[in-house]
Amino acid sequence: MISTHNLRFGLSLLASTSLAPFAQAYAEAAPAAPTQGVELEAVVVTAQRRSENLQQVPVAITSVSGKALEASNFQAVTDLQYVVPGVQFDPTNGAAFQIRGVGSTSFDFSNEKSVSLVVDDVVMDGQRDNGMTGLSDIQQVDVLMGPQGTLFGKNATSGVISIATAKPVLSQWAVKASASYGEREDRNANLIVNAPLGDKFALRVAAFTQGQEGHGRYTTLNQNLNTFKEHGYRAKLLFKPFEGLEAIYTHDDEYHWDNSIRTAVAVASPAVNALQIANGVTQGPENGDDADSSMGMIRTKTQGDSLRVQYQVGRDTLTSITAYRKTTYDNDTPADLVPATQFAYIPYNSGRLNTSKVSQELRWASPTGGFVEYLAGLFYNRLLAEQTQLQWATLGAPIVSPTGVKLTNFYALTGAIGAAGNASLFKAQNTTGAVFGQLKFNLTSKASLAISGRYTSDHNGQSLNYVWIDPRPITGVNATFTATSAQPYQNRGRVKDHNFSYRIAGQYQLSDHAMAYATYSTGYKPGGVAFVGNKYAPFADETVKSLEAGVKSELFDRRVRLNVDVFNSEFTDFQATILTNIPGNVLQQLVIGNAGGLKSSGAEANVAWRVNEALSLTGAVTYADAHFTDYVYNATTNYTGTRLTNAPRLSAHLGAEYERTVGTMRFRANLDYAYRSKSWTVVGQPAYSEVPAYGLANGRISLSPENSQIEFGLYGRNLFNKYYSTGYQQYGALGLLHYTARDAYRTVGVFAKYAY
Repeated sequence: MISTHNLRFGLSLLASTSLAPFAQAYAEAAPAAPTQGVELEAVVVTAQRRSENLQQVPVAITSVSGKALEASNFQAVTDLQYVVPGVQFDPTNGAAFQIRGVGSTSFDFSNEKSVSLVVDDVVMDGQRDNGMTGLSDIQQVDVLMGPQGTLFGKNATSGVISIATAKPVLSQWAVKASASYGEREDRNANLIVNAPLGDKFALRVAAFTQGQEGHGRYTTLNQNLNTFKEHGYRAKLLFKPFEGLEAIYTHDDEYHWDNSIRTAVAVASPAVNALQIANGVTQGPENGDDADSSMGMIRTKTQGDSLRVQYQVGRDTLTSITAYRKTTYDNDTPADLVPATQFAYIPYNSGRLNTSKVSQELRWASPTGGFVEYLAGLFYNRLLAEQTQLQWATLGAPIVSPTGVKLTNFYALTGAIGAAGNASLFKAQNTTGAVFGQLKFNLTSKASLAISGRYTSDHNGQSLNYVWIDPRPITGVNATFTATSAQPYQNRGRVKDHNFSYRIAGQYQLSDHAMAYATYSTGYKPGGVAFVGNKYAPFADETVKSLEAGVKSELFDRRVRLNVDVFNSEFTDFQATILTNIPGNVLQQLVIGNAGGLKSSGAEANVAWRVNEALSLTGAVTYADAHFTDYVYNATTNYTGTRLTNAPRLSAHLGAEYERTVGTMRFRANLDYAYRSKSWTVVGQPAYSEVPAYGLANGRISLSPENSQIEFGLYGRNLFNKYYSTGYQQYGALGLLHYTARDAYRTVGVFAKYAY
């Protein structure tokens, strides 16, 4: 392990040497004029399901290269929220992305996410499957802001995060390897191999392993808390028998484990508070310790296979994407806060979720540049989910008395997941079929108009089987099980939805390097099946209408790229999730329902500046005001006018990249800073759920011998050691709990890279 002295030295070195070369460079180069011929590289995106220059697409897009992601030092796809302003990730209540403040988080299997995550053209719609545990061998990430449902599908009412991984290269051997190690055993290793297999095949394999020991402690178990470890690989086989036909088969396999749980900020019970103190836990806004008698954990295994075939038919292109994915998600998250022999609230809360999906997409696209450009497609998706959840509670009674007498009664309440003392089996099947297309008319050499549409048919079904059963035994304890219902319970429901969404986009070329655009788009998410207690309670479909206008420009001989836009999105029957009391249940339950109205409006700006051959600067900012315009929850509760959860009004990112040769060594430095204003993590903006504004600074410096593929250096995340939480919850008798972010503490380490 790295010693404290060495880590402090590394941090000081990182801070000092990061600034030194900038000062040196400007001191030496100040009299000189800007380097001639230095310009920004063109960015190619697929926002309209074809390859196009970013500056010619009438969509607000933030594009991040794989190189920039690597330099940010982040390790997970969820860390995109610190790289792209306007993107947030909510780790609670089912976990999901938000864009411009809008997103849905729910454990309900028929509730689609508002932000579509797409990896190599495959939609990741399975619960707990993001298709990308690590960030290995990424080519590019494109974040499309606002409704994108016409070309990307039903679950894109807020936007799309599209990730492209690197493709195999014919006739080329290549090896890339990297490794890093830092504080709290922060570790990451990657190996990428590209191998030609004859002149028509190529294989590319990317493997990774990473992890970090937690900063919190299980005081009674003498174990770290908030630890994670991951590993996986992706293999791509390219077959290109002749020009005009290309097929890529991809297989990926990932594993994730963590023991991150909620920890106490303020316990409601004085008795539990005293027990926590006696067991070495000090409650407070920065507490990351826990005294449960068993360790909570999350384990996820994902696998996927896909085949992408692209065939040139005359001047047109036919594309087929066939995919199959499966996920196993295990959770074991007791909630007692102290040893169960002293106070047991929910000593057992464990389950397994299995999901599988198949999808098929066909697209036919014309070439670009003619008077009419067209694209047509078909889409089919079937998602199956099955979850068993076991929960037994004493709701406060200890399992064993101080003298060793077995005291516990376990309780059962009829209801869905969230009720005490039950075994629940959920099964769900969501089937989607769609036809979509786009016509673009190039009216003049400067003006164009694009019209796109999508007709979607959804069939969502779900069943709940509830039974009470004897709990798993605790060693040395044979608890009495008391059921409030003598009969098993079963319920099921089905919802069918149909929708036509469309988009109209006009754009005008103001000059050779400036384009203005305006769009009007609609979108939808299907209704679904939910259970409130044990009662079937379907929720309605969600729709959105959005206006957006912007200007994309490149200035000063293409050394500056400046893109700005304004937007206004209005949602009807927004699918919201709230923790609520269920009649007859002791515990609260997460319930999904419809809020009558929601509005997200604001502005965005992205800038990139190639200052000279050595220095590049980037900046981006999003202002998004996302609030309910109509949300009367019940006769006594009205959330109209309150902000959405996890939705800061202001978020921004600044970055600097510097590279130059010093003697016989190549020096590189990267600095970036991400900021977000305050937000709330509970509907209604209760004061206890406020996350104050915070900013994160990251840095990376390295040296490599000139004309060498070896690089070594230092990295740092959260350089100023800024603590922050990602979510708060009031949890019955346990009081106020929170989730500590993985990067809430500074991490400094060393890394090395090799390429051949």
